[in-house]
Amino acid sequence: MELVEVFEEIDAPPEVVWDVLLEFDSYPEWNPFIRAIEGVPIKGERLQVTIEPPDDRSTTFAPELVAVEEHRRIAWVGRLLVPFAFDGYHELHLDSIDGGERTRLLHRETFRGALVPLLLDHDRIERGFEAMNDAVKERAERRASYRSSGRASSDSIS
Repeated sequence: MELVEVFEEIDAPPEVVWDVLLEFDSYPEWNPFIRAIEGVPIKGERLQVTIEPPDDRSTTFAPELVAVEEHRRIAWVGRLLVPFAFDGYHELHLDSIDGGERTRLLHRETFRGALVPLLLDHDRIERGFEAMNDAVKERAERRASYRSSGRASSDSIS
């Protein structure tokens, strides 16, 4: 088993961060790691996810959503070829901090299987998580600042 996890504290409430994470259609505009997600965020659904780790080619896979807890957590399980060859449990977990004004984002993946030692580049995945977390932070904080200033958020400022 191999674990990759990265935390980010965000100056925006969990509801705002959640909205950013679930706006799959906009991922190509801002997300440097998960370049695209197609599908609906409902437990049991299959997504089409395209990732592009730093300095690597893109990969598309079809994980199953195993958890969708509004404003709290979204998780999926993806497999390469057959179960237990190279399995990944991917989770984005939001914790409310500072009375709900801020969010601690945990971006984690647990890898299992016989091929993990051969195929997993831990450092590259960790850098990808960091880049995505930074982009989520920037987008959510910008959106929260517009909301708190009384201005409506739109795609052009999101």
